[in-house]
Order: sequence, then structure tokens, then C-alpha cells
Amino acid sequence: MPKMKTKSGAKKRFKITGTGKIKRKHAYKSHILTKKTKKRKRNLTKFDVVHKSNLESVKKQLALK
Repeated sequence: MPKMKTKSGAKKRFKITGTGKIKRKHAYKSHILTKKTKKRKRNLTKFDVVHKSNLESVKKQLALK
């Protein structure tokens, strides 16, 4: 059985932390920023952890499991 390939789009979007969690960036920060508040834009800049409902899908794309 050949090795599973990593999806190249996923490897650009996700990073694995030291404890094994998967980090992601927030969406909605690329355009139409004039109507969004400073607080909202600032909070969208921060990283977040992938939700458990999407975790298996992301791991499969990263060929982790």
C-alpha cells in the first residue's frame, strides 16, 4: 500500500502544536474590512484550534491518521 499524500492546500493552512493540536487561521479577514469593527478584525487575526467535529477531516488531509 503506498503512502498517503498530504493535500497541498491543507499543509499551507494548518500547523500542528507541540501538544498535537491543529492550529488554524480565522476566515473573513481578507477583504470588505471597512464595515468590520477594529475589535472584530483584531480577533480574526489570532489563531484558533480546529474544532473536534472537523478534526478527523483535517487529519485525513494532512495524512496524520
